[in-house]
Amino acid sequence: MPNRKTPLVVGEYYHIYNRGNSKQKIFLDDQDYDYFIKCLYCCNTCKSFTFREDIVKNGIDAFDFDRDETLVSIGAWTLMPNHFHIYITMSHKSDLWLSLKKYKDKNKISEFMRKVCTAYAKYFNSKYNRTGGLFESKFKSTHINNNNQAKYLFSYIHLNCVKLIQKDWKENGINDVEKALDFISKYKWSSYKDYHINERRYAKILDLEVFPKYFSNIKDFDKEILIWLKYKEA
Repeated sequence: MPNRKTPLVVGEYYHIYNRGNSKQKIFLDDQDYDYFIKCLYCCNTCKSFTFREDIVKNGIDAFDFDRDETLVSIGAWTLMPNHFHIYITMSHKSDLWLSLKKYKDKNKISEFMRKVCTAYAKYFNSKYNRTGGLFESKFKSTHINNNNQAKYLFSYIHLNCVKLIQKDWKENGINDVEKALDFISKYKWSSYKDYHINERRYAKILDLEVFPKYFSNIKDFDKEILIWLKYKEA
């Protein structure tokens, strides 16, 4: 892969996103979504990892995999039929990773995304008997460089799924706030639920300790979501 024009820096925050080649769907059923989410957890390790060797052969649940040192910290995520969004920073817990000679010139976010996308594309191509690249290109990133942008991204990512029930809500305003809030709260393929209850195995993906504390409690978090949902309300 070519070098990135804008380097990804330790201690900075980024919005990572990518979509399917030619905007094709990359998640066709619940198993696909679940597999990608497992990749978000299991590929976040300084160790080498394959599902066949580390999960299948050992007969363990993916979320019981011992990751040891992690590459990145994730603050929010969502999966849509043809794309995904991740709020991410390089993990301060992976100093050992930086000391390993074979990783000397690599970037932890890039390495994490390479592992995730490679593992998922291999699974997807095998399952659907296809060949070739699954994703549009190397993942895209936006540097989050101010507090307003950083705080908004928590809402932006979790509100993304509203497009599935009203495609034009951002342009024309939300038609039914209660319906949208209900949909967000029940949408399985994002980290929204994990801000409210810590019982899902998917909650293990999040590492909120290294992210700014913009919300003093869950009511503040939900209030912020509602503000942005109603921002262009018709």
